[in-house]
Order: sequence, then structure tokens, then C-alpha cells
Amino acid sequence: MTAGDPRNWMWSEALQMLARAERLHREVFNVPGSSSRAAVSWEPPVDVLETEDAVLVLVALPGVDPAQVQLAIHNGVLLIGGERVLPRELRTATIHRIELPQGRFERQVRLPAGHYEQPVSGVADGCLIVKLPKIGRKAAP
Repeated sequence: MTAGDPRNWMWSEALQMLARAERLHREVFNVPGSSSRAAVSWEPPVDVLETEDAVLVLVALPGVDPAQVQLAIHNGVLLIGGERVLPRELRTATIHRIELPQGRFERQVRLPAGHYEQPVSGVADGCLIVKLPKIGRKAAP
């Protein structure tokens, strides 16, 4: 397929629609008050990649201070939580459009089978990158 091929934008739009449908499904079937997730208002999108020595999780968290993100591993699931707050200087602004979600977020990511060291996080290209080194594996030089 070439850059101008309509299948490229059609595929991109289809993937976006599927992502929106999945988010809506999670919102509709998340019964408020049924768990500690009741205060959670959104889930950030993630990518999960695996190398020989680690699992990498890229989390899209624009406007979130990475130092304020909580990470934990429980029963093979990486828990990512925090809050996105509208900056103070924007609170009195006239809002024309808000598409980035605000409030408490939480995401649970099932990890590939294995044993992992404590998560190490950093930021690159606007995403939080969580590295989960595999226990017993030496990092590549």
C-alpha cells in the first residue's frame, strides 16, 4: 500500500473506532461502587512489548507528572494509577474543546508469564515508559 492509498486511512480510522468502542464498553460495564475502582474516571492507552531481558509498557499520559504515577505488580498484573488535573492557569480559561480526560486514572495490564524485578519508569516522546526487568536475565549492554 502506498502513502496515498485510502486503505491506510481507513485502517487507521477502524483502529481508532475499535479503541473508542473498547473504552466505552469498559465504562458501561464498570459498575460504580462495586470495587475500589469506583473513583476511576478513565484508562490510559498502553502498548506492551517484550525483549529478551524485560517487558516494556508504554503509557500515554499527557499532562501527568510521572513522579505522581503509582506502579505495582500483583498476581501477574501491572497496576498503573494516578490523576490528571487541569493546570491551575487553565481553570479560568474559556473552554472550546476538551478531549484529554481529567481525573483519576487506573489501568491494569496483564503481564506475560514470568518473574519481574520492581518496575522502573521514565519518560520518552510524551509517554511514560515502564520497564520490568526479568528476574535472572542480564540487561543487554
